[in-house]
Amino acid sequence: MKILVAMSGGIDSSVVAHKLKEEGHEVIGVRFTLWTDPLAPPLAQILPSKCCNAQTIARANQVAKDLDIELQILDLEDEFKKDVVDPFLKGYREGSTPNPCIGCNRSVKFGRLLELADSLGCDKLATGHYARVAEEKNTNGSVQHLLLESIDRTKDQSYYLYGLHQDQLSKVMFPLGGLHKSEVFDLAVKYGIPYDDTSYRESQDLCFFPEKEPEEFLKRYITDSEPGEIKLEDETVVGQHKGIPFYTIGQRKGLGIGGLKIPLHVVRKEPETNTVYVAPNGADLKKELRASDLRWVSWVPPKNQKNEFQARIHSLGEKHDGILEHNGDTLDFLFSKGLRGIAAGQSIVLYRGEEIVGGGVIIDKVQK
Repeated sequence: MKILVAMSGGIDSSVVAHKLKEEGHEVIGVRFTLWTDPLAPPLAQILPSKCCNAQTIARANQVAKDLDIELQILDLEDEFKKDVVDPFLKGYREGSTPNPCIGCNRSVKFGRLLELADSLGCDKLATGHYARVAEEKNTNGSVQHLLLESIDRTKDQSYYLYGLHQDQLSKVMFPLGGLHKSEVFDLAVKYGIPYDDTSYRESQDLCFFPEKEPEEFLKRYITDSEPGEIKLEDETVVGQHKGIPFYTIGQRKGLGIGGLKIPLHVVRKEPETNTVYVAPNGADLKKELRASDLRWVSWVPPKNQKNEFQARIHSLGEKHDGILEHNGDTLDFLFSKGLRGIAAGQSIVLYRGEEIVGGGVIIDKVQK
């Protein structure tokens, strides 16, 4: 097959390129350029934990040279800014906690990369994601493409891929989905891919700012946020916040609250009143949420019925049992036990066994 391989310069994508070439496929590499924060401290832009830095670019170029394959350069800067960065900032301004990686995969990376693959006459697009795609034949002879968790559950990235549709899944492959990370490192050694295993770190989920946490990035671009009150759920004022966008659900450090004997963390944000609410551990457990912007991978659960599924609200979080009610444009999910960290803007992803059924963006949560 003729395969386009997305090559970030990381260990995973480099192993994919070597592995597919070794298997006899015709491989074309592609490296993309994304938007980088022009207001970031200059030295911070070369941190090794971020993608598209000098080290990973050099590795991608070297792998392409070693394999004697063509390496395309795809400029995704404008699309990334419009479809990923701008919605991220908008979400924080509105009090939510958006997950930019899901939209990036759906519209920017897989959208544009598959367009390039088609233009080059490639049969498949391969990436270094830890997930799997399987085929299932229907009774009428048609084929459904299933999205499955990776074998290595500790590295599974299926949560971020629930937005891929059938046409996209029919054209992608994840060669590392059946391997454990330790096996990938073994292949890197076999193929002579250089990396320092004493300092190697996974790329950060949020690659478009150099800091570990988003607060400094948000401060650079959200300059009109007003300070306000931090309250307990009974409306007792316990402090002052610096602006709603600079706080995340579950945050405990940096609240500036003193004089209390029990630790508090952020449980919700109310933009209408410019209030941040905090609570002690155990007081913020929620059992139900609502989500919109629904995406279904290979089949759609029946509407207006209650069905059992498992769900994740974080990428590598535990899967929790619960009851789904699909309402058409929205879904309600009732967990079997109370959870903390349910945040508007994040995604709930539904599973049946190892199969990813679909998901949506959390818009509401109610104590039950």
